[in-house]
Amino acid sequence: MTPINTKRVLLGVSGGIAAYKAAEVVRLLKKAGCDIRVVMTETATQFVGPMTFQALSGNPVFSGHQDTATENAMDHICLARWAEVLLIAPATANCLAKLRCGLADDLLSTLYLVATCPVYLAPAMNQAMWGKAVTQENIRILQKRGALIIGPEAGEQACGDIGMGRMSLPETIVSRILEPPRFLLGTSLLITAGPTREPIDPVRYISNRSSGKMGYALAKAAVAAGARVTLVSGPTNLPYPEAVHCIAVETAAEMYQAVIECATDYDIFIAAAAVADYAPVATKAEKIKKQDGLLQIMLQKTPDILAAVASLKARRPFTVGFAAETENLEAHAKAKLQQKNLDLIAANWVGKKQGGFDSEENALQVYWAGGEAHLGMMEKNDLAKTLLPLIAEKFHEKNST
Repeated sequence: MTPINTKRVLLGVSGGIAAYKAAEVVRLLKKAGCDIRVVMTETATQFVGPMTFQALSGNPVFSGHQDTATENAMDHICLARWAEVLLIAPATANCLAKLRCGLADDLLSTLYLVATCPVYLAPAMNQAMWGKAVTQENIRILQKRGALIIGPEAGEQACGDIGMGRMSLPETIVSRILEPPRFLLGTSLLITAGPTREPIDPVRYISNRSSGKMGYALAKAAVAAGARVTLVSGPTNLPYPEAVHCIAVETAAEMYQAVIECATDYDIFIAAAAVADYAPVATKAEKIKKQDGLLQIMLQKTPDILAAVASLKARRPFTVGFAAETENLEAHAKAKLQQKNLDLIAANWVGKKQGGFDSEENALQVYWAGGEAHLGMMEKNDLAKTLLPLIAEKFHEKNST
């Protein structure tokens, strides 16, 4: 891992069995050249002794609300000002609830309220606690307020349960902390991905070849760049990206509803999904049996999600479209950019030997008012990391004017 400009890391350790992993987090951060101060809740000290963190960090450990070390060294204001990053690992269910409610009954929760630096939370708890609606609501609200969530992961837990809730590996946490500058920090993105399925009968549907890989790659890259991300996904075989709020849909109508309900809450909307243009007028309740002769299925246009978002009057997000073309790519993309009043459009060829649907690679031709850029053939994860800075640049240019 390559050290970054951020050197001063304030690590908060709350009271859970995963506190032992925080010791390895300190060791890895120290190895990367960071200066670490550790704050422990009183419960955390029952799992791992403060002396362990003092030995690994080379600095005194702070605990409770105002202990002797705190009074003689830094009060909570000075400690928060010193930090360039606040990382809470593990962040227990109780800790998350306190942060969400703005409580300040110990040093760690007080520091969270005072801190103006980026805040990372690494949740760790029993799988049932993680699955509770109130915990998920706490996570969503903390994300909306700017907290960056790392994990958790699925696996065997200390209590013997198996499921989601294990704290991410120390290596994973430190990699997130040591990431390059986060050019989308404080920005929120709404992204659509994958195909839609328009049912004909209980066993058949109309769809397309989209795998969802580009949209998912954009969601992962946006989180890595510091954004709060919601992904509205049609059916795919891909695992949901870490630290992304995901909404699963199936039909174009469902995707339209999910997007329109929340589009005004986001700064940037990226329509990477390959939404079906047509859907059956009527869905048969029973399976259609094979028969001789022609079978006619009446189709109707599906709602235009991209055009609907682009036409919003109040709190319209910066709107990015995608265009998959088999001919006249530039002409069709520029026409779509203008007709739908988009801020930017990314167009790619489909049906060729390289790139397109269900491929690991792609190339994009990007257009905006008065400019264009060509992003050559590369893996979709790399393509997302190349496209996002361009989107961010045009977004900030528009906001500054």
